[in-house]
Amino acid sequence: HKGAATALLGAYFFEILRSAGISSHYKGLVEDSIPKKLAQLHAPSNFMFTELFKVVHPVVNQNEYNYDAYKSEQNNFLIPLEIIYRNSLPEGSSVFKRLKKGEVTLDELGFAHEPCPDTVLAKPIVDFSTKLEITDRYISKSEAQAIASLEANELEELNALALKINDIITSEFRKIGASNLDGKIETAFNKEREIALVDVLGTLDECRFEINGVAMSKEVARKYYRNSDWHLETERAKEVNRMNWKAECKLQPEPLPAEFKQLISYMYCQVTNEITGRKWFNVPLDLKNIISGIKSYAN
Repeated sequence: HKGAATALLGAYFFEILRSAGISSHYKGLVEDSIPKKLAQLHAPSNFMFTELFKVVHPVVNQNEYNYDAYKSEQNNFLIPLEIIYRNSLPEGSSVFKRLKKGEVTLDELGFAHEPCPDTVLAKPIVDFSTKLEITDRYISKSEAQAIASLEANELEELNALALKINDIITSEFRKIGASNLDGKIETAFNKEREIALVDVLGTLDECRFEINGVAMSKEVARKYYRNSDWHLETERAKEVNRMNWKAECKLQPEPLPAEFKQLISYMYCQVTNEITGRKWFNVPLDLKNIISGIKSYAN
């Protein structure tokens, strides 16, 4: 039920944000071939009805991406960026790897000294990455502005939007005793070149949440596989051939243990039940016991 749980939770946040004056591509969840608001649904739906935007793919030339096509685009297109907000730096955060590799500096992140895992930030920071490349690539604000051909005020609007959405998601998850560590949003320009949210947000796939120091997101599967032979092989493959790393990778991941997979399903379903305030799914465990069971697999 992961798809339906994610769709329902995404719809919940799109509807909250719309009431706060933030537009999106969301038109409703589909039931009986009709797009409906969350309150109108009789049962869970895993089909979201959305407005469409043009996707302009950068041109790949000698393993480099050329974004010149965006210089002539004015409206109705996907902005080729992911905008990431960070409230803390949990273990496994990409920030540590980027600092180690020299891909970002302490000054660029606004740090006076080297952070350690589980650092809670005094104020959130906003990061940018590419959206349409073979693997997401973190970039500076200036490169983000350049590749998407944004005006300076548009870049600042994206920054402010991410922080506003962060506040709303953080507030909602605080109600169930969860911390919002980080998350991302994706955006497009509509026909009036106004920013609209796309994809989905506020879900366990787009954000990293914790309860009592235990991960409550798709991060639990990442933690299970981290340092496995398969994960180490994917890292090697990306270093050797970033543009075609999946073909380079020689291993496949081992299946998740059946009990762990069931607990992950319960986690997605119960979080959606509790955040939306409606029992969409019958879950035999409360969230505390689900997270406790997950901890034994992904600690």
